[in-house]
Parts: sequence; C-alpha cells; structure tokens
Amino acid sequence: MDARPIGIFDSGIGGLTVMAAIRQALPQERLLYFGDNAHMPYGARSLDEVRGFSLSICDALITQGCKLIVIACNTASAAALKDVRARWPDFPFVGMEPAVKPAVEHTHSGVVGVIATVATFQSDLYASVVERFSQGVEVLHQPCPGLVKQIEAGELDTLRTEQMLRGWLEPMLARGIDALVLGCTHYPIVRPLIERIVGAGVRVIDPAPAVARQVARVLKEKAKDAADSATGSVEVFTSGEPARFEAMMERMGLPHDRVAQALWTDGALRFER
Repeated sequence: MDARPIGIFDSGIGGLTVMAAIRQALPQERLLYFGDNAHMPYGARSLDEVRGFSLSICDALITQGCKLIVIACNTASAAALKDVRARWPDFPFVGMEPAVKPAVEHTHSGVVGVIATVATFQSDLYASVVERFSQGVEVLHQPCPGLVKQIEAGELDTLRTEQMLRGWLEPMLARGIDALVLGCTHYPIVRPLIERIVGAGVRVIDPAPAVARQVARVLKEKAKDAADSATGSVEVFTSGEPARFEAMMERMGLPHDRVAQALWTDGALRFER
C-alpha cells in the first residue's frame, strides 16, 4: 500500500473535472492538485512553451512526493506527455487524449465532432488519435478560442458564452454530428449549456471517468494504491489567486482541504506550505 498523493495539474480549473472523477472512483487516495492560472490559457500558447511549463510542474510534483501524475489538460498532454515519460521513464504518468474512439463507436450518422483548443488540434497526438480510431467516420474539429477564459471568469451560463458555443456547434449540427467530444478539461464545466444547444440526439462525451479508471488500473498494476481503509484528502494549489480559485471550486461543488499559493521563480515552481 502506498499513501503518497496523486499529483494532478492543469492550466487552471479545468482539471478539477478530472480530479472530481478520480475522487469519486478512488475516495481513499490523497490528491494534490495544481492549477497554473499564472499561465492560463495553455491552448493559446505554443506547444514548446506548454511543454516547458509541464516539465517544470512534473518536477515540482515529483519533489512533493507524488506517486503518479495525471496531466489533466489536453493541451499539456499533447505537448508534453511523450517528453515527461522520456525524462522520468520509471514514473507513471496518465494523460488526456480526445475521446474519438468512444465517439466513433457511438455514431450512427457517421459524423462526430470534437471541440478543443487550437494547440490540441495542432499536435501530433490529436492527429494520431484520429488516424487510429476514425475508421471511415467523418471527424469534424472545431477550435474554441476564448472559451477557457470565459469559464475561468465564471461565465458559465451567460448570453455571451451561449453565443460563442452556438457559433461553433450549430455548423457541426448542420453537418449531422450525433456525438460530440469535449477535448478540453474545462469544457465539461459548461456541459449543461452545451447539451442544451446540441439537444438529446447528440451524445456528449467527457473522458474524465475513463481517465479515473486508467489511474486506478495503473495504481493497482504498480502496487501503488492506497489502503481501502485510508482516508483520502484533496490539497489544492494555484499560481493565480487562491481566493478566486476556491470560489470556483465551491461553485462547482467540489470538496477540498485547502487552496494555497504556488509560485514560479526563474522557471521553477515552488509550493507554499
């Protein structure tokens, strides 16, 4: 049994959707979450820049004693998953990839949609996922610039956010999608609004539960899981404003033990305890 924490990180609050799924699946585990709000949004940055942030964050989480790291950000996974595995070959990492496979398995119309950041769509990871799983199905991809900022600002059900989403989703609906992949971990936070726009005939796919199952499998395989009788906890850090981050967690109904400050200094990340 291994009582060390699972490290989870994202550019901001989006990865909290993944953390919540892990917490539900593995309530006995300690979770250490980092939101890099100082550099948010990742999706508007170059893959090289995001790769640098991700390597530094993983270094800090490993220094904190984490036993496994979840890159709970599609952009960071696309930019850095291969690199962190190369740098720490014996350390377990779990990343995000667009859930194209379940969308293809679900579709009857033969057309599925993916919404994600520009950086995710530019990555080799996205191209390889579509190549592996599209199997003759038409995959429409739609970048959503500005949506992460809307979500981080708490604009979850405003007219402006709805107008933005309609502008992206209605052309995909017109082309016959019957499955929609949420290719950014921020997007499930506005899932109710997305589902209202696309209607009951379109299945909206959030990969977070599948990621939680993968975390459980990896922990079990490597004998790093906590005892079933252990008491789990959630510790949260942000490089932004802790009070604002905590307010968003409360709005999302997510339990936590603390929200504390993390600071970037000369390219290195330090957790303030």
